Amino acid sequence: MILPVLNAGERLAQTLITLPAVGEVIVVDGGSVDDTVARAAAHGARVLHSVPGRGQQLALGADASTSAWLLFLHADTRLDASAWAALANHIAAPQRQACAGAFRFRLDDAAWQARLLEWGVGLRVALLALPYGDQGLLIHRDLYAEVGGFAALPLMEDVDLARRLGRHRLRRLDGAAVTSAERWRRRGWVRQSALNLRCLALYFLGVAPARIATLYGR
Repeated sequence: MILPVLNAGERLAQTLITLPAVGEVIVVDGGSVDDTVARAAAHGARVLHSVPGRGQQLALGADASTSAWLLFLHADTRLDASAWAALANHIAAPQRQACAGAFRFRLDDAAWQARLLEWGVGLRVALLALPYGDQGLLIHRDLYAEVGGFAALPLMEDVDLARRLGRHRLRRLDGAAVTSAERWRRRGWVRQSALNLRCLALYFLGVAPARIATLYGR
C-alpha cells in the first residue's frame, strides 16, 4: 500500500489504525512540517521523502515497493470491509492482472449533500471511466509499468493515469473507499464541488496541471 502525504498527521493515523494486516505500507511524505512522519513511523509504515506533488510521491512509492500488486490510497481515505474482501478476490484471480480496480466513493458525513456528491461521482465514473484517487487504485505492477505509471504531476495525476488505462482496463470493485468530508465542510459543499469540476474541465481543455494546482490551492 502506498500513501502520499503532506501535513496529514491525524488523518493519516486514523487511516493506518484501520488497516488490516496488509503487509507493506509505504508513506511518501512531501515535506510535512507537522507530526505526519512520526505518526507514520509509529504505526510501522516505511517512510520515504519526496518533493511535494502527489504524482511524484506516488511514483516514488511505486518504484520503492516490492509488491506484485500496488494499492494507492489517500491519507484521509479508508477501505470498508467489503472493499477489502473485493480487493482479495481481485488479486486471487490471475486474469485480473490485466485490469485495475477502484472502489465506490463514499464520504464520512451524514449530510444529504454528501449523498448527492457520491451519486455525482458514480455518474462521472460510469460515463467517463474516471475514478479519482480518493476511490483508491489497485493495480498489478506489470500493468502499472505497461501504461507508464504515475506522471510527476502536482494535480490530476489520478485522471491522467485513468485515461491511459482506459475503460477496458478499469473495473469498479465492490465496497467503498470512505473519504473524509473535511474539505467540503471547510470550503462549503457547493464551492468545493464546483472547484473540483472546474479543475477537471480545465484539464480537459489542456491547461497545465501546475496551473490547475495553483487554482486548487496547492
